[in-house]
Amino acid sequence: MPAAKTTYLTPAELEKIRRAVGIARLMDTAVRLPFIGVRIGADSVLGLLPGVGDVATSLIGLYILNEARRLGVPNHKLARMALNLGIDAAGGTVPLVGDLFDVYFKSHRRNVGIILEHFGISEDELNRRI
Repeated sequence: MPAAKTTYLTPAELEKIRRAVGIARLMDTAVRLPFIGVRIGADSVLGLLPGVGDVATSLIGLYILNEARRLGVPNHKLARMALNLGIDAAGGTVPLVGDLFDVYFKSHRRNVGIILEHFGISEDELNRRI
């Protein structure tokens, strides 16, 4: 199935998508750990703070979800995004194991991927558009 054309996205909509991609990168893949090569972000670090960290990262995930809703992403894709957030929140509540889970699940990046896929645009193409 061919990717959707993105010519109907306004500059403001493209900026919202760019912002969501940037937030997801910060939350999930901002830093590469030396020697093991795994990328982590603020989600993994904040997850170390009992209770508060998981709530904070969930709120950030809800922001991305709301932006997707405002951009017109269909409800079935929004539900998939909400499920990703729920899995991340539930997994993050388990002491120690949840912290490792946060390193690998990367719900924010998954959700941004759903947005990009919906509009048929890659991160590289998004960064080239003005």
